[in-house]
Amino acid sequence: MGMKKQEKKDHADKLRAELANVSTVILSTFQGITVEQDTQLRRAVEKAGGHYQVVKNTLAAHAGAGTPVEPLLKDLKQTNSIAYTATDPVALAKVLSKVAKDVPAFKFRAGWVEGRVISIAEIQQLAQLPSKEELISKIMFLVNAPAQRLATVMAAVSRNLAVVTNEAVKANKFGPGGGAEPAPATKSE
Repeated sequence: MGMKKQEKKDHADKLRAELANVSTVILSTFQGITVEQDTQLRRAVEKAGGHYQVVKNTLAAHAGAGTPVEPLLKDLKQTNSIAYTATDPVALAKVLSKVAKDVPAFKFRAGWVEGRVISIAEIQQLAQLPSKEELISKIMFLVNAPAQRLATVMAAVSRNLAVVTNEAVKANKFGPGGGAEPAPATKSE
């Protein structure tokens, strides 16, 4: 039994509210995917901080109307599903690319990232980028590296001074008879 008119409107309104705040939407086909594969796909997308759902074309068009993703969801043909996130577009693209490799029936149609429609090739390129966490880690390493090098150099100076001083003490270079020439006495007038 299909949705009643009010249920469809409510669903479209809810989806519109979610789509108004997303950074990424990836449009794909789901036909030929098993229930088990679909369940795994939904879990993987949710783990990446996104949402996934199969949408009727008219519902997608109504939900997208008035949102930044309207150009992507207008005039859809055939069967479609959307995955979307308000967080990391790379994480979502990575998850969906892995599914596309594992499940030949899952195919990309197009995407929308940060205000522009992107192609299938661009979705695949997006999936090749390092994740947000990897980028933060690399930046933190680069920021931290000069401070670590400075600390290492500073520690080396004091360590080298301690080694030289220790060797001088062992060679009895300090104190009476320590091998250092006494300073000449000055005459006071």
